[in-house]
Amino acid sequence: MALVGYARVSTEDQATRRQLDELRAAGCGEVAEEHASGGDRDRPVLARTLARLRPGDTLVVVSLDRLARSLSHLLEVIEGLQARGVHFRSLRDPVDTASPQGLFTLQVLGAAAQLERALIRERTRSGMQAAAARGRQAGNPGLRAGDPAAIRQVTAARRAAWLEGLAAGADAWLPAVQRLRAEGRPWEAVVRYLNARQPVGAPRWTGERLLRAVRALAAEGMADRSLLDPVPRRAAPDRLLAVVAGIVLSDPEATLREIGARLEALREPTPRGGAHWRPGSVAHVLARARKAGLLPAA
Repeated sequence: MALVGYARVSTEDQATRRQLDELRAAGCGEVAEEHASGGDRDRPVLARTLARLRPGDTLVVVSLDRLARSLSHLLEVIEGLQARGVHFRSLRDPVDTASPQGLFTLQVLGAAAQLERALIRERTRSGMQAAAARGRQAGNPGLRAGDPAAIRQVTAARRAAWLEGLAAGADAWLPAVQRLRAEGRPWEAVVRYLNARQPVGAPRWTGERLLRAVRALAAEGMADRSLLDPVPRRAAPDRLLAVVAGIVLSDPEATLREIGARLEALREPTPRGGAHWRPGSVAHVLARARKAGLLPAA
C-alpha cells in the first residue's frame, strides 16, 4: 500500500521542487513529475502513473489543481481510482478518500459538478436557440466543412480521453492478460476468461476490443509489446495424458463432457491452448492416453 506522488507544472520554466519536498515529507516514496497544462487531459506521465497504481495505494498531490483544472476531470480521475480500490489525497485540500471526512468533501464536489453540468447545458441550449434565431448553425464549422485539421484535432482529443480511461482501469484486466498470454493462451481464451469475471452489467470484451486496448497501451509503453506476439500451437504434453488418465481411472463411468468439465476446473488448457474442452478434444486426448499405455484399450 504505497503512497505515490504526482507533481505537475505548466511550463518547462517552472520547477516542481517545492511540490517534491511536500510530497516526500508526506511519505511518498515515488513521485512522478510532469510539465503539462492542467487543462490538457492527454498527459502521458499521469496516464502511466494511474496505470501503475494497485488496490490499497494512494495517489497524493499537493493541491487539486495539480491533478486537474476542471471539476469534471478531477471527479472522473478520482472515481476511476475508487473503482479500483485506490485512494486519493490532496495535501492542501480536505480531500482524502480513505477518511469519512474526505469522502464527504468528495460528495460535495460531486454535487457541485452536477450543478455545473446543468448550468452548462442550460447556457448551451440558450446559446443554440439564440444562434438559430439569427440563422447560424451550431457546432464546429471546421467539422461541418470537412476540414482535415479540425477532424484530426477532434479525433486526437477523443483518443486521448479514451486512452486515459483505458490506463486508469487497466489494473482490473491487464495482469490477467499478461499471465494468460505468458501461459500461451490464444486471444479467444483470454477474452472468455475476462468476460467470465466481468461484473454484472459491465461491457463485454471482444477479441477486437481487447487487441485494440493492448496495442494502445503497448504503444504508450504501459504494456509489454510481446503480448501481441503470435502464440504457437503446442502438442498435448505427457502430463495432460496422465491427468486425463487419472480422471478416468478414478471414475470409469465419467462422460466426455464430465471429463472436460473437470479439466476446466483444473484450468488445464486444451492442446491448442484454449480454455474450453469440447468432447471431441477430450476423446482425442483419451485416445493418446490409451496409445501411451496409460489406459486400457477401449
